[in-house]
Amino acid sequence: MKKLIILSFLVVSSFSFAQTQHAWVYFTDKADVANSLANPTTILTQKAIDRKTNHGVAIDERDVPVNESYITQVKNQTGITVRAKSKWFNCVHVLGTQTDIDNLLNLSFVNQIVYVDRSLNTMNRSATSNTIKKTEDKFETLVMYNYGDGSNQAAMIKIDKLHELDYTGEGVTVAVMDSGFPNVNTMAAFQRLRDNGDLLNGYDFVDRTADVYAYTGNMHGTTVLSDMAGYVDGQFVGTAPDASYYLFRTEDAGSETPLEESNWVEAAERADSLGVDVVNTSLGYNRFDDSRYDYTTADMDGNTAFITKGANIAVEKGMLIVNSAGNSGNDGTWGIITAPADGNGFTIGAVDPSGNYATFSSRGRTPNVPVKPDVVAQGQSVYVISSTGNIGISNGTSFSSPIIAGAMACLVQAFPNKTNLELMQLVRESSSIYANPTIQLGHGIPNFELAFQTLSTPESLDPDVIQVFPNPAKAIVYINLPTSSKNVTITLGTLVGKTIQTQKIDANTHIDISQLAAGMYLLRIEANGTQLTKKLIKQ
Repeated sequence: MKKLIILSFLVVSSFSFAQTQHAWVYFTDKADVANSLANPTTILTQKAIDRKTNHGVAIDERDVPVNESYITQVKNQTGITVRAKSKWFNCVHVLGTQTDIDNLLNLSFVNQIVYVDRSLNTMNRSATSNTIKKTEDKFETLVMYNYGDGSNQAAMIKIDKLHELDYTGEGVTVAVMDSGFPNVNTMAAFQRLRDNGDLLNGYDFVDRTADVYAYTGNMHGTTVLSDMAGYVDGQFVGTAPDASYYLFRTEDAGSETPLEESNWVEAAERADSLGVDVVNTSLGYNRFDDSRYDYTTADMDGNTAFITKGANIAVEKGMLIVNSAGNSGNDGTWGIITAPADGNGFTIGAVDPSGNYATFSSRGRTPNVPVKPDVVAQGQSVYVISSTGNIGISNGTSFSSPIIAGAMACLVQAFPNKTNLELMQLVRESSSIYANPTIQLGHGIPNFELAFQTLSTPESLDPDVIQVFPNPAKAIVYINLPTSSKNVTITLGTLVGKTIQTQKIDANTHIDISQLAAGMYLLRIEANGTQLTKKLIKQ
């Protein structure tokens, strides 16, 4: 049903009433949904379909594109500019005066309007909007790299040990969301990437052009990419030099507006449809140029910001979403993580070269539930490659994030049948202070060699023998294990690693989930010294 808007007017100047507003316009339906879902190759690449099938991710109506006829009709309305679209939310991001935007409700296919300026969302508009700000800133087996300046940041998380086993990201697709990628298509540090056909096409969602290299006003994305894909023989090696990369410009470095979160969500949707495995986002939002759109620290709750909600869907869709925590640690009025780092993705904080907390790194919420940041990596005095090809030192969680994103790509290569949630949890468990997380360091510095060894241990638990039913369930879930299972422990937790309950069980038992909120959970079963994780859906 269309949400009607009842406006109560105050005495304001005509100038303020005519201000340009940002809003999301949500549509009632999509075109030809049944046929699209019956023929998924019409809306997704085969790689995307294979990834979803492999990880048990359903292809649903959210994967169907927005009705282009609806978009055209909105564009043709007086005073309206359409700047972005989202198939996951079935909406478009528009600019216009409040009057012109409100008039869109006269279109039969418009379901509701949500203004970014939340003061404009009346009770009858069923507002669900939010707001934000940008942050900071093919080898033979037994590969022996000379990491040069990148030695410490690779060795700290032991990703060099996976490289030695020839897990360098080969066959894994990464999308980088950032503010500019000048010279990536020409500079020597990415020549290896280009020669191997691993620099895939990109898109500039800010200027709406397929030439992602045309904009040269900001090199943040180039430096971020270098910590994953950079390769200068004998001088520098990124954490995933053989992965394939899509580059998406979603951030307008010259301003801070709500449009950037919509750009990000649209880019994430494209990444999903292309079969992307890992997304790095060295961006974060909490304040805008226009203070009407600012978030509060209370809004960093994991499900308020539009970009965070989009990131949560991206996680649900099976992608590994890696986010920088933010550089607000020394900001006395803020201090904590920024969106989308507050969501269900993998949030990365920063430490110095010795592994100590970097004070600029945004802290987690208090109480720290779920734990944020998830893990940390070197982000202070970290080496990057600039758009001029120079190797130098920089600071920021913008760089600890891609260091981890590249490492996760190597882990995806090694264990392609493991889900994004399973890999995130295994990396958390490998970390230095997993049992005693803090708001500064999260679970600490991950050990990718340990995570690899854990995953490489043969499982004595056969997933075809274990019975967890019904699933989905509303109240009682039954668990049947082989009679040979000994020392069995089951742990029920959230997707982001928070433990809900742990108990010892017999071969046949049940758990009561009636008090849990509807959603997806992880059920970890440990027996005979090995473990298995299953998804559990509460209806």
